[in-house]
Amino acid sequence: MVAPNPDSAVLDAKNVTIRFGGLTAVSDFNLSIQPHELIGLIGPNGAGKTTVFNLLTGVYRPTEGTIAVSGVPTTQFKPYQITALGLARTFQNIRLFKELTVLENTKIGGHIHYTYSATSAILHTNRFHAAEDAAEEEAMKLLQIFKLEKRARDYAKNLPYGDQRRLEIARALAAKPKLLLLDEPAAGLNDSETRDLMRTIHDIRDRFGIAILLIEHHMELVMGICERILVLNFGKTIAHGTPDEVQNNPAVIEAYLGEPVELADL
Repeated sequence: MVAPNPDSAVLDAKNVTIRFGGLTAVSDFNLSIQPHELIGLIGPNGAGKTTVFNLLTGVYRPTEGTIAVSGVPTTQFKPYQITALGLARTFQNIRLFKELTVLENTKIGGHIHYTYSATSAILHTNRFHAAEDAAEEEAMKLLQIFKLEKRARDYAKNLPYGDQRRLEIARALAAKPKLLLLDEPAAGLNDSETRDLMRTIHDIRDRFGIAILLIEHHMELVMGICERILVLNFGKTIAHGTPDEVQNNPAVIEAYLGEPVELADL
């Protein structure tokens, strides 16, 4: 594997297109993300947002175009290889290991950084125990950030919905990403939980020094924390700019309202 270039963009997607049979799900998608940026990806239902996430993380391979993480081309990489380069994600539908504990779920997120061999794990060598102790310490630090440390030994299935959302973010952070992809992190949260999430996302970016790309339908959250926003509709980018520029863009208003908006009417 080519070594990551610390001077490159953490993500660089150029002219990315994917077709499923005769359907073009995403067309000519372009996005470059620099370290520490906080960017929103929005659009109506079915616009292609989650498909973009699946392309960036290696779940899908593009029909056309290129994707690079920290300067390393990834279009032929498997998801775990892309994670190792520094890209981690959460999912629109929570995908925790429900029968494992909160602590175990978090430790799994950091498994790519484990340094012991399969033989060490089977024999429970000193190296295995040292690595496990270090992994547990790192996981507990993350759980403290998300105020989940007191539930570390509880099964994930027994957490309230909002706590499950936070646990999934903690698990993604355990992979020590340079870029964190959040797929509708506020889905199912009430107003108070959403406000807490906004503060948490800012804190994550600043505390860990990472970039964040998020998909979200909650416009208050997107407009309140994102520095720039990219808008998709029917798989095509129709706007890209600051929150003010995007929310006043006629094409964006038309995409959400379903009818043309004349500039004179704004």
